[in-house]
Amino acid sequence: MASLSLSLSLHLTPKPLLNPKPLSSVSFIRRSTAKVPQSRKSTIPRMSLNPTPATDRLISAAAYTLPFFNALQYGSYLFMRFPQLRTILDPIFPLLSLYRSIPYASFVAFFALYLGVVRNEAFSHYVRFNTMQAVVLDVLLVVPVVLTQILSPGRAGLWYRALVWGYSAVFVLSCLCFAYAVVSCVMGRTPYLPFVGGAAGRQV
Repeated sequence: MASLSLSLSLHLTPKPLLNPKPLSSVSFIRRSTAKVPQSRKSTIPRMSLNPTPATDRLISAAAYTLPFFNALQYGSYLFMRFPQLRTILDPIFPLLSLYRSIPYASFVAFFALYLGVVRNEAFSHYVRFNTMQAVVLDVLLVVPVVLTQILSPGRAGLWYRALVWGYSAVFVLSCLCFAYAVVSCVMGRTPYLPFVGGAAGRQV
């Protein structure tokens, strides 16, 4: 009986496999879960090394003198109240006198800038955009004069005070726009005036 049970146990015991093969699925999982180093691409944009030419800066800055000269008429009340402002602007008054001595100088300069620069594709987009922005700003400066002629506020009363404050505000805003645009053009940057820049961009 003992020999019989021994022989049965030998027959029923599974034999070990010779030269077991590695499971391909396990090796695939190990290969897939292994971290493969990847080359990281640099996401930092490269700086442009193409500065704005000096001629483009000069033409763009000079274009903003048109709305600035036309805005000086709104500063007459401030000049009377604060004579120091007139002292600051004394260096440009000879040029302003020459500008006003030319008949229809404002209209001539307006069409010269629009037709000769904005519509002239020989100039760069930088020059054309800044010139168009100056032209749009000059057109907006006509609105207070038109409103004054329609309302006729007179020389006293509430409407006259509103006119004085309105003209002074227009003058101050025009000076700020002029200073910001000229400094930006000298530095080679693109000035973008609120509302004015959008209208200029659609025309260029």
